[in-house]
Amino acid sequence: MPVSMVASGHVMPTKQSPGSVSGKGSGSTLVLTMGTLSSRLLPLEYSKQSPGSCDCRKRKRSLECQCDNESDEDLENLLNTPRRKKLKSTSKYIYQTLFLNGENSDINICALGQEWKLHKIYLCQSGYFSSMFCGSWRESTMNVIELEIPDHNIDAEALQVAFGSLYRDDVLIKPSRVISILAAACMLQLDGLIQQCGETMKETINVQTVCGYSSAASVYGLDTVKKKCLEWLLNNLMTHQSVDLFKELSISMMKQLISSPDLLVMQVEMDVYTALKKWMFLQLVPSWNGSLKQLLSEADGWFSKRRKDLDNRIAFLDCEQGSQFMPVFRHLRLQYIISDLASARIVERDTIIPSEWLSSIYKQQWLTMLRAEQDNDTGPQEINTNELESNSMRCGRKLTKDGDYCWRWTGFNFGFDLLVTYTNRYIIFKRNTLNQPCSGSVSLQPHRNIAFRLRLVSFDNDGKVICSRTSGYQILSLEKDQEQVVMNLDSRLLLFPLYICCNFLYTSSDRRADGEARQDAHEN
Repeated sequence: MPVSMVASGHVMPTKQSPGSVSGKGSGSTLVLTMGTLSSRLLPLEYSKQSPGSCDCRKRKRSLECQCDNESDEDLENLLNTPRRKKLKSTSKYIYQTLFLNGENSDINICALGQEWKLHKIYLCQSGYFSSMFCGSWRESTMNVIELEIPDHNIDAEALQVAFGSLYRDDVLIKPSRVISILAAACMLQLDGLIQQCGETMKETINVQTVCGYSSAASVYGLDTVKKKCLEWLLNNLMTHQSVDLFKELSISMMKQLISSPDLLVMQVEMDVYTALKKWMFLQLVPSWNGSLKQLLSEADGWFSKRRKDLDNRIAFLDCEQGSQFMPVFRHLRLQYIISDLASARIVERDTIIPSEWLSSIYKQQWLTMLRAEQDNDTGPQEINTNELESNSMRCGRKLTKDGDYCWRWTGFNFGFDLLVTYTNRYIIFKRNTLNQPCSGSVSLQPHRNIAFRLRLVSFDNDGKVICSRTSGYQILSLEKDQEQVVMNLDSRLLLFPLYICCNFLYTSSDRRADGEARQDAHEN
């Protein structure tokens, strides 16, 4: 019986069409109907295929199987690969629900005109509240507590951050707010928040924050922050001078900086004196708002007027207005200022420093020169750290870019004409005697010793040290016109501008007994 196959897969009867090919033993044919199209099954003899077509079918089936296997593997991987969808964390939920919304609050804290609905179980993380609630204090049974805030650094915003830190894992602290938050954290005894404030301060020290951070670190006991601020000031006071910084530096802080052997001096000690003169002017006239370039001439003009007012009868440091600055100026190393004629004339003209200070230094340096010339003082024989730190010559140089440099620092150094060369990442000291012209006299002794420390520093835009090297304190013995490499720099660490700072001693410590006696007398 003729049948027809439709696309739905059902078998239906059909009539034999003319010209159709019948199978063996019957007059029927199979017609496959797929939609509106139909095809006929060819007789066996016409449907035979070549061996190649069979291989093609096998390859097709193989590819289909392979694709099926890959699809199965992809699906398996998809089902077994975890998907991360960010949900609201428990910490954020607690912060929002309990702290910001105050749900299920069991205590109200009132301070600075604000009220916080909080929870004792969270407040007990604070040493302040833990002692209050766990002891026999009256507040342990109260539901509303009024806090007295004696610290003027604490405001309502700082308390908001401090209380909020009890309900969350992380706190974002702006540098402009860190001192207030630190004050609140110290009052509430929140050790974790105090530590985070300290880290924020150390990371954000710059010319605008250093003085405030240093003062706050002293008040709230952050010794590591205070040390970092001091290091920053020692490195930047002379290398990156600033009108605002001069205004902010207190007398006690400036005294600490000027007395330090680690002050990174640019050029020579006379530049330290000039910086002090500018700083003192700004301390006395804090309303002045000119530029750094104008500052020295303004300071000179102001002190010139004061000299006329005092009729040149008294040094400025001896008058009532200037006496407060005397402890700072005592730590100037005047012996390295009066060793240069131009500098000595400026100091004499300014009449800031008392004449008896200068007279004592002149005498000391004259005797030292005679000993070097007539008593065969060849220089330091051993490292005396105290002597180097308190009496060494401080000087420095800025190298703006890589290249070849050769220089000497001004001043009379008892016949030791020291030439410093930077070339090919080497720093070389040379005792010049006859090879190079020298404006002063030179010693012809066969050997001369010099005690020194060499430091190299590079900074980022905020004045933080990027890389540094130091030679430590050493003694170098040089013959006439001999040179010696004192430092070889690693090119990977060599960043410009490069600041070179040196401490030098040219004479033996036992030759300066008079100078030490003078300094002791001034200190007492």
